[in-house]
Amino acid sequence: MRPSLVRLSLPANILGAFVTFAYFRFVDPMVMATGRRPDVPEIAFFIVASAVLIVVGHRLGIAWMRPLSSGPTPSAPVTVPIRRRALQVPWAIASLTLVGWTLAGLIWGVFWPLFTGTFEPAHALRMAFGINIVAGFAATVFVFFAVEHQWRRQLPQFFPDGGVTEVRGVPRLPVRVRLLVISLLLSVIPVAVLGVLASNRARAALDAGPEAADAIVANMLVSVVFLAVVAIVVSIVISLYVSRSVAEPLGRLATAMAEVGRGDFTVRCPVVSNDEIGAVTEGFNHMVRGLAEREFLRETFGKYVSQEIRDEILAGRVALEGQLRDATILFADLRDFTPWVEASDPREVVRDLNAYFTEMETAIRNHGGLVLQYIGDEIEAVFGAPVNQPRHPEHAVRAAQEMRARLSAWNAARQRMGRPPLRNGIGVHTGVVLAGNIGSADRLSYALVGDPVNVASRIQGLTKELATDVLVSGTTRARLNGELPLTPLPSVRVKGRTAEIEVYALG
Repeated sequence: MRPSLVRLSLPANILGAFVTFAYFRFVDPMVMATGRRPDVPEIAFFIVASAVLIVVGHRLGIAWMRPLSSGPTPSAPVTVPIRRRALQVPWAIASLTLVGWTLAGLIWGVFWPLFTGTFEPAHALRMAFGINIVAGFAATVFVFFAVEHQWRRQLPQFFPDGGVTEVRGVPRLPVRVRLLVISLLLSVIPVAVLGVLASNRARAALDAGPEAADAIVANMLVSVVFLAVVAIVVSIVISLYVSRSVAEPLGRLATAMAEVGRGDFTVRCPVVSNDEIGAVTEGFNHMVRGLAEREFLRETFGKYVSQEIRDEILAGRVALEGQLRDATILFADLRDFTPWVEASDPREVVRDLNAYFTEMETAIRNHGGLVLQYIGDEIEAVFGAPVNQPRHPEHAVRAAQEMRARLSAWNAARQRMGRPPLRNGIGVHTGVVLAGNIGSADRLSYALVGDPVNVASRIQGLTKELATDVLVSGTTRARLNGELPLTPLPSVRVKGRTAEIEVYALG
């Protein structure tokens, strides 16, 4: 690929030579007119000089590209100088082309006339205009955009993590400058060439007779048509490369944006230039990485709270600094946990606990609850905070129902594998609590503070004494619609409270 980039300048130089020949043959023939045929030394000089320019330019291009020939490898990481050189490839090869055409103008417009004693400043300027401006400028522009188009396929491998626009010491070609260069090439130069053609033909027609003048005018029309065809062909070719240099990166960017719109945050758009489009593309990649990180945090956060609560918190609609909330608290605790741990392999205990917690938390989430924490084998959950739920007492009791059903199904599967079943006790209580982020300056957790939390925990402890698995307080019972099967039990006094509380067993 890299040597082919250097060889890519060959057709451009051949096209430039053809344009030079056409210019001095049809537009400004008097510059080359000597009244004699070129002799052998003159022909040999032109051949040798052209060959030397081509070979030296090709060798210099290959030597300049050599540090990039192997590409980045694990043993040879991409350094800043290599990245800078990679960005300079189109400029370097175009510069070699420009230098070659400048030397050609000096050789055939100055050095050879001085050597033969035919040097005239006016002819040297006209020769320089035909070689350097008309042909050399067009060839240089074509080489730049052609090499840039091909090299963009290789450039991203030198910037796997982006940063194209951050490399210093590299010329930038803004989009407006690209358009300005093409405007000059496609408007100013053809107009100047036609002006030279018209001036020369008009001067020749004035010096000739009437019949010769008619022939000169007819010849000028043919020359104008020929120049128009050449200008159109050159314009189309160069315009295609320029339009691609702008349209292709924008097209890839539009495609990548569509992928992001469909939820794919792994997409990246290759940055292939250091102009405005490259800056926009790098900004797009940074944005997508930020969206991917945000989505990762969002999904990770969703493992700790329900999706609804997660979305409310991330949207800023939930105050976490602390507020009084009417909520229902649920505590669930495993029975005979200590003997089971002592009789089981620790790894098996961890696996079983994780499976048990998964089943219980699924039931809690299904009814809009939030698991606040796992304390050993105990679960603390809340309904109605941080997102308000008007029917949070009912949601909590129905979650307890589903927890019972899931535990029964899970135990059935365990018994089929020869493992002992597990039992738990669940306590549910409703009241006003202080909810918010509580903790140290370095670590916070969303927690509840208040007497209802203690009561809910005590009610859960009563399930052992009252030989039932789910107990609901009278406060929660009073907030239900009567559809749930609750059996009243004798009022009990719990630790920390002087008054007895009503409790109900969930049927």
